[in-house]
Amino acid sequence: MPLWQRLIIVGVVMLLTIVVARLIDRRIARRDLPPEAMTRYRVVRRSVTTAIIFIGLLSALLVIPQVRAVAGGLLASSAVVGIVVGFASQRTLGNFVAGLLIAFTQPLRLGDQVVIEDTHGVVEEIGLIYTFVRTADDDRLVIPNEKLASDTIRNSTIRSREKVAEITLQVPLGKDLGAVVDRLGGVVADAEVFVSDLAGNATITIRARAEDEPAAERLEHELRLRAHEALRAEGVYA
Repeated sequence: MPLWQRLIIVGVVMLLTIVVARLIDRRIARRDLPPEAMTRYRVVRRSVTTAIIFIGLLSALLVIPQVRAVAGGLLASSAVVGIVVGFASQRTLGNFVAGLLIAFTQPLRLGDQVVIEDTHGVVEEIGLIYTFVRTADDDRLVIPNEKLASDTIRNSTIRSREKVAEITLQVPLGKDLGAVVDRLGGVVADAEVFVSDLAGNATITIRARAEDEPAAERLEHELRLRAHEALRAEGVYA
């Protein structure tokens, strides 16, 4: 087969490879996903696209006999071991592996507010090699993934959904505060009741955990009604 025909085959194979990679990339990118899933998909997208293009390029080049002969010689020799070890020790491969680890363990996700070495910013992009963080003045902090995987990161976005409902009550200092605290302790199971201030009147604080912020707000409303009812029954409030 003439060389020009082989070059046409290489071009066609590469074109088809790029088209397939773009179609898969668009298909994945079209999904509307939460931050944690989107972070994984973004990195997987790039990994899949890179793998498809690499395999397509290799397949296309093997059509040329000279390239195929060189590749066969390399695979048959011990030099390939040195090449693999050399690449494995490079920071590029380390950053790539770290990017995959970040995508699946998720110490940070797209859109998270983070602090990295006293720099505050928002995670804008997690690439195969680098992660981009947008700072408050719209600068871009470009961080190798390997550094992120090994350094300490403060993430202000990943928090427990659990919230605390808290109310305060004013009780005259002449009342038996110990009895009041004991009575209010039975208003809600596992509630924390204590005297938080003695200025003017005694301030009694009640705290209880709730599933999330809306649940905490509802619980606060309920605590006020229950506490008022309990203290009226005890004669604290006339």
